[in-house]
Amino acid sequence: MPDDPFNEPRGLDGRAPDVFRPGAWMPMRQFRDDDEVDFVIVGTGAGGGTLACRLAEAGFTVVALDAGPWFRPLEDFASDEAEQTKLYWTDDRISTGGNPVQLGSNNSGKAVGGSTVHFAMVSLRFRPEWFKSRTLLGYGADWPIDWREMWGYYREVEEALSISGPVNYPWGPKRPRYPYRAHELNAAALALAEGCEALGIPWTETPLATLSAPRGRAHPCVYRGFCLTGCSTNAKQSALITWIPRAVAAGAEVRDLAMAGRIEVKQAEGHPHRGAVATGSGDRAVGVHYLREGRWRFQRARHVVVAGYAIETPRLLLNSATARHPHGLANSSGLVGKYFTVQANQAVWGLSDREIRSYKGPPSLALTEHWNYCDAKDFFGGYCYMSQGPLPQLWARVQSTNRGLWGERLMRAMRDYNHQVGLKIVGEFLELASNRVTLADETDQYGLPIPRVEYTWCDNDKALIGHALAFMRRALEAIGATDIWEQEDDTCHMAGTCRMGDDPRTSVVDADCRSWDIRNLFVCDGSVFPTTGGVNPSLTIQALACRTADRVRALAARGEL
Repeated sequence: MPDDPFNEPRGLDGRAPDVFRPGAWMPMRQFRDDDEVDFVIVGTGAGGGTLACRLAEAGFTVVALDAGPWFRPLEDFASDEAEQTKLYWTDDRISTGGNPVQLGSNNSGKAVGGSTVHFAMVSLRFRPEWFKSRTLLGYGADWPIDWREMWGYYREVEEALSISGPVNYPWGPKRPRYPYRAHELNAAALALAEGCEALGIPWTETPLATLSAPRGRAHPCVYRGFCLTGCSTNAKQSALITWIPRAVAAGAEVRDLAMAGRIEVKQAEGHPHRGAVATGSGDRAVGVHYLREGRWRFQRARHVVVAGYAIETPRLLLNSATARHPHGLANSSGLVGKYFTVQANQAVWGLSDREIRSYKGPPSLALTEHWNYCDAKDFFGGYCYMSQGPLPQLWARVQSTNRGLWGERLMRAMRDYNHQVGLKIVGEFLELASNRVTLADETDQYGLPIPRVEYTWCDNDKALIGHALAFMRRALEAIGATDIWEQEDDTCHMAGTCRMGDDPRTSVVDADCRSWDIRNLFVCDGSVFPTTGGVNPSLTIQALACRTADRVRALAARGEL
């Protein structure tokens, strides 16, 4: 088998990489393209990887496609920031609007396991009221799911990933203790705790998807600090080392370096050949066209799941337009690609007279959700903020792009690296129909139209940012930090573009992540979020995938799939 994961697939000939043993392989079931499998899933991240596992374990035949390589973390990952940029989705995209979104390392992964391979591991539940934010809080849109049901799926994912967290979590309904103990706090986390206590608000250790004790063949975290560039010890509980091995063991096939280009749809009998399709017309998805090993291929399937996240998912649906679906698949509402959003990720930085060395350990070991649960604010939504631990090259870029430092001035600032301390938010931006993903005229290396991403902050977004920056500045001032400055323009996790709902006129999929228009076409990733909340989305995406798998089983049992 080839050793270069970028040029030759590793998931071939009935075997796949064993990520826990250098050079080793595990058996993998192999299907033919003309085998009509139960499900073909596009994407293997938090949504697709989790769903592939749960469907395969339920006895369905599954082929999962991913455009990225199948990495072996123990061999392929290095403690080198420049080398590890290979994890990010850096294909051509057009980013425009009043506040163009940064794309790549902060929100997009291209690998088996998706962006979970380089995510920050922060694993937080939604505030219950966020599932009904329009009804209960006066903004956004209600989810078609009850928070109590999601609470059970959150617990399933926390157990599956062996989340390390505090004994008692200070916010929201009471919950069981996290599976593993919380990680020890580094100096950056202690600075956050000190600031919160000085301002009279609660804080806690961050629930993290990285091991604080051994788990099977995975070792506990050794606090290298390279979490956001890929964990080379397998302590990080990414989809690559959790859901994917389980999926393969249960009989799923995962095909790496397989770029999906178009979903094929068969017209329902008795309908005209031309003209826009009506909701629930009876048309069926019959498979996916994908590029692998230099040629376009077609995998037949009874059901298709798109799990490419908030840009690639609408891109695929829009690019699959037909005469009967002229505006793209699942798009009778006209909402595919609309309500694109990201989360606020602004920060406040300063210098401490103490040595912080914030790179030691995971970057966000402590947090506060005070402003997610306190509604005495002059804006909708909320935010949490966390301790930070940027690596040297990233920190140099932050200094140069946000403060204009270069040359000798940048060199002087970098000498203070071990004393810098920072607080950074994950905040909820409002979903607007004008923020969207469309197809550009330009094409990429696969010959496919590239996505155009339009994004502009609204006044509510700016009010949230202003509140967060002012409060975090107060927190740093309270612990005696000096040379305090604000990083005003940064964003992170994406969502929206295929929102779920209970009305086909105002949503793309229903509560089961099932397209209103083509009933055997599903979307299972962060693109279905009607709102984002003020926490990292990965736990909710995985919980939704587990729920979707259970709903598929129930529908199949009743003959309604």
